Amino acid sequence: MPLTTPHSATPEDCLAALDAGLDGLSGAEAAHRLSVHGPNRLPESAGRGPLLRFLTQFHNILIYVLLGAATVTAFLQHWVDTGVILAVVVANAVIGFIQEGKAEAAMAAIRNMLAPHAAVLRDGVRVTVDGADLVPGDLVLLEAGDKVPADLRLLEARGLAAQEAVLTGESVPVDKAVAAVAADAALGDRRSMLWSGTLVTQGTARGLVVATAGRTEIGRIGKLLADVEQLTTPLVTQMDHFARWLSFLILLLSALLLAYGYFVGQHPFGTLFMTVVGVAVAAIPEGLPAVMSITLAIGVQAMARRNAIVRRLPAIEAIGSVSVICTDKTGTLTRNEMVVAAVETLEGRFAVSGEGYAPQGAISPPGDLSPLARAAALCNDAHLVCRDGDWIVEGDPMEGALLAFAGKVLGGHRPASHRLDAIPFDSRHRFMAVLSDGPTGRLVHVKGAPERVLGMCADIDHGHWHMCAEAMASQGLRVLALAERPETQGTIDPTSLEGGLRFLGLVGLIDPPRPEAIAAVAECRAAGIRVKMITGDHAGTAAAIAAQIGLENPNRVLTGRDLERLDDAQLALEVAGVDVFARTSPEHKLRLVTALQANGLSVAMTGDGVNDAPALKRADAGIAMGRNGSEAAKEAADLVLADDNFASIAAAVREGRTVYDNLKKVISWTLPTNAGEAMVVTLALLVGLALPVTAVQILWINLTTSVTLGLALAFEPTEAGTMARPPRLRSAPLLSGTLVWHVVLVALLFCGATFSIFSYALDRGYPLALAQTMAMNMIVVLEIFHLFFIRNIHGTSLTWKAVRGTRVVWIVIAIITVAQFAVTYLAPLQMLLGTRPVPLLDGLLIIAVGVCFFAVIEIEKQIRLGLRR
Repeated sequence: MPLTTPHSATPEDCLAALDAGLDGLSGAEAAHRLSVHGPNRLPESAGRGPLLRFLTQFHNILIYVLLGAATVTAFLQHWVDTGVILAVVVANAVIGFIQEGKAEAAMAAIRNMLAPHAAVLRDGVRVTVDGADLVPGDLVLLEAGDKVPADLRLLEARGLAAQEAVLTGESVPVDKAVAAVAADAALGDRRSMLWSGTLVTQGTARGLVVATAGRTEIGRIGKLLADVEQLTTPLVTQMDHFARWLSFLILLLSALLLAYGYFVGQHPFGTLFMTVVGVAVAAIPEGLPAVMSITLAIGVQAMARRNAIVRRLPAIEAIGSVSVICTDKTGTLTRNEMVVAAVETLEGRFAVSGEGYAPQGAISPPGDLSPLARAAALCNDAHLVCRDGDWIVEGDPMEGALLAFAGKVLGGHRPASHRLDAIPFDSRHRFMAVLSDGPTGRLVHVKGAPERVLGMCADIDHGHWHMCAEAMASQGLRVLALAERPETQGTIDPTSLEGGLRFLGLVGLIDPPRPEAIAAVAECRAAGIRVKMITGDHAGTAAAIAAQIGLENPNRVLTGRDLERLDDAQLALEVAGVDVFARTSPEHKLRLVTALQANGLSVAMTGDGVNDAPALKRADAGIAMGRNGSEAAKEAADLVLADDNFASIAAAVREGRTVYDNLKKVISWTLPTNAGEAMVVTLALLVGLALPVTAVQILWINLTTSVTLGLALAFEPTEAGTMARPPRLRSAPLLSGTLVWHVVLVALLFCGATFSIFSYALDRGYPLALAQTMAMNMIVVLEIFHLFFIRNIHGTSLTWKAVRGTRVVWIVIAIITVAQFAVTYLAPLQMLLGTRPVPLLDGLLIIAVGVCFFAVIEIEKQIRLGLRR
């Protein structure tokens, strides 16, 4: 029979389907199957060689433009320009080469999760084999602490539990049993299976290998990860499109200008060609990629200070534009530590405070909980250890939480006692019992599932306590019942426990939300960002946590089974109004991210498990946990949170918005100034006037101002109200109507101011070289005033803070000023650029025109902002 759903088949049917026996395979049969099925290793995808990977980094239209500009500047023998442009090209290629192959790295991280060795039965004898040599039909022997080497169908299980958070998102170990489950059970509910890469936390087991290598659940996730198409960010896409068409437009207009000047204007071809080349170089923003890369690099440093480590530069822009954050629950919104939050005894209900596994906290209202605390401490196999001030649990997390609760009640001390006998927890009887000899005598303490332990107790209202247990469970708590009874024997007789226990109380445990996550969710909502929880945990637990952290709609929950009933169109409609998704698989998470993107939303996905990796890769901004996250999640993500703190995401969004604002400022400063420079020369050629600036002077302006003044904008601090603005739309164009209008306005003002100064100088009888020097300085002064204007794109520039600027702004202006004085007044540079000394009063006139220019564009901005309000 085909073994497609081993979790729903009986052990006997699974053995028969794989032609295996209880003594395991023979050595010869195992070798044959290994040759058929291949080694138990995840397949490695074929990657490109290093040389090809490096060369493909140059396959970009903007890189082609830069290489063309380098060729032109080399032809003009402007070697400094050529060197700078080529340095930018090589730097971009190196960065891209280093970042290439994230999918391969993620796959390698998943491959490292497979167990290196396994204990199996071969020819009826227990032997240890390499994990890669496992084959379907092998019988694997496991005990607490072992990593599961392949997907196994349980044949025997004694007190077995496994930690499956990397696959399912459940924060506590899952009890396992041999009994078959429904064929359509969710992955986390397939209790008859052990999954490759997970960890056995307690008990022993014998399992039949039903899948190896890429056919395992973890292998399936790896294939899903390799097949996921990684989206580029909106800004990168827009810049590529913009650069392509701008380059074509400039080259076309340059050719037309060359033809017009030669055939109509009758200009000498050599001089005209050099001028047109200068115009083209002025119009093409060849310094823009360098400034953008530097702006992103500065953003990397700023985010690192906020504990967000950036793995891919464009992710900075992406995180700033997100409108939805899809977050895992366990370890991301919660602490991934169980705590006792509520207790109910015959005396009433009590709330328990305190964080993590530290045995410190308060009980309210005060009451005598010492019998319950002693039972919690003695019926327990875990240990608490304080390392470097942090309390950690060695053993089951729920038992660690019970020890912490006992410490809070008993003053931090574990009761003195001697264990005489114990009945380990087993999923068949669903309780644990311990016989201890202590100061109060010989007692049996029992803990387990409420419905089981309550049935073993006498003289209580069973209906009432069952209702209490259900009420605690409805709040997302995992409920345990504890009981005790005196014992005279030295061993425990399980049959004598039935009906003879004294009920002590109910204990409710939860993996609590991080306090800082609650504040971060509130900040994200204030910024117009919707937060959605996507977890593999149970629906009730997910809803309870969602309510505590303040999600917008915590009461409606869709499970993985619900998602499977919806087609992609229905899911795209449903996903907008639902904020909690439970019992999800990797495919579900991937579908949810894709459905949100189909609605035009920019999506950030956070997570820490292997099951989160495909969705992390698909999201616009994938964010992995750095401390407790799996290597697969980190490799698939764009950002890694060093402190595993959801609050760092809000800080990263703020920094991302700041970086995007600064990128927009760079673009908004570069395009108008380049257009203004090109328009001055183009207009002069079209109307047959003398050139206000020469080709070499245009190149000088580009060299000194295009990168330096634009670079100053990369250091701009966050503007006020940044987190009060709604996220920008994914479809928002790079060249908005406002920006296009600003380009036209500034270009016209540049042209008017430059021609005015040029005409003024000629009218006063100044030589052409001096008039051109004044026009060149006019352009530089206009660019400096334009810099002060563009520093505040969302508010007024007429404030003391705006005028004061930043340290970088004034350093850059000082450098530009010194450079302009040098080319204007130093004889060697005058010979190089054809400049002449500018009289003092004329210099002041140039600055006055710059002030008027600033006033005009600032008044226009205030009118525009006023109309928006």
